[in-house]
Amino acid sequence: MKNTFGQSVSLTLFGESHGAQIGAVLDGLAPGIPVDEEFLRQQLTLRRPAGKISTARVEADEFQIVSGLFQGRTTGTPLTILIPNTNTKSKDYTPELPRPGHADFTAEQKYHGFQDYRGGGHFSGRITAALVAAGAILLSALRQKGILIGTHMKRVAGVEDRDFDDFAADLHFLSTAPFAVLNSAAGEQMHQAITRAASEGDSVGGVLETLVLGLPAGIGEPWFDTVEGLLSHALFGIPAVKGVEFGDGFAMAEHRGSEMNDAFRIREGGIVTQTNHNGGINGGITNGMPLIFRCAVKPTPSIFREQETVDMYQKEERKLSLQGRHDPAIVHRARVVVDSVTALVLCDLLAQRYGTDFLKP
Repeated sequence: MKNTFGQSVSLTLFGESHGAQIGAVLDGLAPGIPVDEEFLRQQLTLRRPAGKISTARVEADEFQIVSGLFQGRTTGTPLTILIPNTNTKSKDYTPELPRPGHADFTAEQKYHGFQDYRGGGHFSGRITAALVAAGAILLSALRQKGILIGTHMKRVAGVEDRDFDDFAADLHFLSTAPFAVLNSAAGEQMHQAITRAASEGDSVGGVLETLVLGLPAGIGEPWFDTVEGLLSHALFGIPAVKGVEFGDGFAMAEHRGSEMNDAFRIREGGIVTQTNHNGGINGGITNGMPLIFRCAVKPTPSIFREQETVDMYQKEERKLSLQGRHDPAIVHRARVVVDSVTALVLCDLLAQRYGTDFLKP
């Protein structure tokens, strides 16, 4: 299995949804980076389920950093984070009936029945807790360099949030917002839509929009290691992400070049673009403008309605009624996962450009 991403700064994820522990290993970190464990806890809280719009499975996420940290700072050796699983109900899962929309069938085909099927095993969104814990360290390191990352729910169940406006203020607000919307009225409508879907035994998806401020121009490579390519590679590793677009994305296909080209201007001695239709990237390389992209998150496949499936072993068509605890939407929990993945990719790109000591304060 390929569970590692990154060249200069890399992240390895391990564990299963109902195993003893999940965890992450960060390698390539510069020595001396401060690790704020309170911020790490805050980030895990933003990912944790809460209320009727989330699963009833709530884990305490009492993490341990067991290597790579000494006296509150990274040592430069691999940093390992462990998070125990303490609230599991494995009896709710059966190996022979693959859940529609999940990875149960494909896991069976790849691992020939030896996979841990409980709660989705290694494919579960539960593993993102370890990703978020590691991401908190990277987000802090980037913030020390003046690089800020934030994500909001741009659209959920047909309800639209407003666009980013006052960039710095919006990112500051989102950094602690438990429900990541910029317009409170839209947030209430989204909340109602998720609750309504849950009451009907169904689920909803949404679109997450991410903004990155403070990136220098010149990061990334042409062709195969473009900023878009590496971000997309990592973002598609997040469970339920089914689409990624940068800048105006697919909407650009409906316009002319005269409308979509970003004219250059001189402002305060620097070069900027008058518009930002390309989302801060040209030729796969950052141009110094805000980096903007969106992720499409599909409706949670675990729904409490009878569905059609098969018995993989008996080769018979069957009906499936799910048991267990499941999210009617994960888009609100996924936004901090997107922030964490973005931080990983950008830290790796920056370390490749300037060396790993770039992240040292």
